Amino acid sequence: MTVHTLTDANFEAEVMAHSGLVLVDVWASWCGPCRLMAPLMTWAADTYGDALKVGKLEADPNPAVRDRLKVQGLPALVLMRDGKELAHHEGAMAQPQLKAFLDAHL
Repeated sequence: MTVHTLTDANFEAEVMAHSGLVLVDVWASWCGPCRLMAPLMTWAADTYGDALKVGKLEADPNPAVRDRLKVQGLPALVLMRDGKELAHHEGAMAQPQLKAFLDAHL
């Protein structure tokens, strides 16, 4: 499965208009924990397949969406369904914690 690149320009179409579950990973290139989380986004996309759309939003070039999601720290994971926020987690997590975070909302 694919990890989508999200931006201020495509967020409405890719996330808000998507019917279903979307995991948004807000990250930055200078953020060490963000780099540790990157392989987990591919894992989530592969593991959950069509049940979960996974997207990455780089924080610095996309301030409108970053601020809209009320991101205070990186990495930030925001789980959304049908344009509504279900869960928000800031800080890195291991694969078992990510699985529990996602499974709670599937």
